[in-house]
Amino acid sequence: MALEYQSSNASDPYKHLNITPNPDGTLTRHVSFPTLSAEPKLTTDNQITLSKDIPLNPTTATFLRIYRPVSPPSKKLPIIIYFHPGGFVVMSATSGPIHVICSEMAAQCPTIVINVEYRLGPEHRLPAAYDDGVDVIQWVRDQALRTGHGGGEEWLTKFADFSRVYLMGTSAGGNLIYNVGLHALDLELDPVKIKGLIIDQPFFGGIDRTEAELRLVNDYIIPLTTSDLLWSLALPLDADRDNRYCNPLGDRHASYKEKIGRLPKSLNRLHGKDPMIDRQKDFANMLELCGVDVTRKFYEEAYHCVEVFDPEKAQILYDDVKKFIYN
Repeated sequence: MALEYQSSNASDPYKHLNITPNPDGTLTRHVSFPTLSAEPKLTTDNQITLSKDIPLNPTTATFLRIYRPVSPPSKKLPIIIYFHPGGFVVMSATSGPIHVICSEMAAQCPTIVINVEYRLGPEHRLPAAYDDGVDVIQWVRDQALRTGHGGGEEWLTKFADFSRVYLMGTSAGGNLIYNVGLHALDLELDPVKIKGLIIDQPFFGGIDRTEAELRLVNDYIIPLTTSDLLWSLALPLDADRDNRYCNPLGDRHASYKEKIGRLPKSLNRLHGKDPMIDRQKDFANMLELCGVDVTRKFYEEAYHCVEVFDPEKAQILYDDVKKFIYN
């Protein structure tokens, strides 16, 4: 599914993101990508997965889209809990390219993929999305505890290996799983085991500009004005861009070093033409210095979230994920 990104002038980030601010502080999000429905039954010969939507938290109106290969697996499959890109402000688990990426990963790896519809800013500023991520992990744990006792989500209790759970996120989703992964260290998750983090081009920022941000100030996908707007809409109202949600590298966070070192192994995917590449490299270095086992995949000529628009680059993503999970 190839999609063409419709970019507007970088000087108007609202037009670039295809959003309109409302007087009450909410946003009107205009359609930038087609929305695709779940496919719980086999309807075409070329269908590669089945998928269905499951409510997560009725209070927050969050939900999950779960994917599994069409053919029942001969052995239980690892789980990927996936969080979509969009700067914590736009896109959805139902956005066409996100649905396709999750479907392909479920079929090709193969895995059970849980694609999360988490809350967005400015209506729900951070840490709301992180809280939703914690909800998902606890929901998966609850399904594991119901295995063999009835009442759980059948696709998980029947087909999933709860001892092999991976958190994966692209852009904002990469930021999200780092923060949720830290929180999960304090949770009682047995029999669920989080085996790894797949941090794909994480969305980070900071007050001081990096060389890459200045060099790629008018980047086609995420120019600096757009990045600034996203953070202004996502962060708590009293926070600046050195808040740890945005910038995890500040010296004030030295107390996190021991905790960071307890994170599971991490696959960090980096793109050379991403305006955030300097921050992403520093972040991967920080993980390593704290003791995390980091595998880096660096693609010099790739730009931010290229997998959303380019099926060939998306295939590289699927191959990277499969190798990380199964090797």
